[in-house]
Amino acid sequence: MVPMLDHQALRALAAVLREGSFERGARALHLTPSAVSQRVRGLEDRLGCVLLIRSQPVLPTPEGARLYRHFLQVEMLEADLGRELGPLGLDVPARRRSLPVAVNADSLATWMIPAMAAFHAAAGDTLALQVDDQDHTREWLRHGEVVGAVTAVAEPISGCRVDALGVMPYVAAASPDFVQRHLAGRALDEALREAPMLVFNRKDELQHRYVADLLGEAAPVVAPIWWLPSAHGFLDAARAGLGWGLHPLPLVQAELRSGALVELFGGRRASVSLHWQSWRLESVTMQTLRRCIVQAAAAVLQPA
Repeated sequence: MVPMLDHQALRALAAVLREGSFERGARALHLTPSAVSQRVRGLEDRLGCVLLIRSQPVLPTPEGARLYRHFLQVEMLEADLGRELGPLGLDVPARRRSLPVAVNADSLATWMIPAMAAFHAAAGDTLALQVDDQDHTREWLRHGEVVGAVTAVAEPISGCRVDALGVMPYVAAASPDFVQRHLAGRALDEALREAPMLVFNRKDELQHRYVADLLGEAAPVVAPIWWLPSAHGFLDAARAGLGWGLHPLPLVQAELRSGALVELFGGRRASVSLHWQSWRLESVTMQTLRRCIVQAAAAVLQPA
């Protein structure tokens, strides 16, 4: 028999995972860290398993992730119930939430903010974003740490649905000065192996795959690399002539028109198909979030 779950203990578990520590979770609940720790420990004792990895930040075990997902789903269903019962004159307290969502940096820099604004206007809730590479955002959903993810992976996780968002085109670009110093008059393979390159972070394989595709080989890139984990910092570095890189077209259109950046390598572009993977939960909140994300993405991305 599955033991009855203590709702307050689940709320404490969720607060710790949302905030990343017992201290911040306790502050969010207006409790002491000791009280929150006791509630989580009592839940672990009752279930007979460890739910949290006491690290910095605190992480869920597989069992803890399942309980966290369960709590978030119950929260959304309770919010739906409150909307339905409110007009009947019943006093159902409204609780504003911050839903955890995983998104890649380029989507955040181009179309995600309008989606967030539309969602807040429609639902009143906010989002807590986890920013990761588009090839890795789905893992946040798999581990139960977010309710949905903007991802390049189309294969659905069990219990989730997938909505195609569109295609993000990427342009290889650099400043005119950089082109003159590093690329002009040089053979393609020599230029790509020696010209400094911009890369977002260690998970970002986009530039490396692009170079291998251009050269027709899977040789490792040996050019100097600037590591820049910021979409706007990436663009600023290109404008400053530090290196070349692949930029989301919607973010650099103005620079290409003005000549601050020039497109490279004969206009050969890359593209990434993006999808919204989210819980298959018939909740008004989830439906609203999905609608806002799909509509905002469609206004910027190319059709799939």
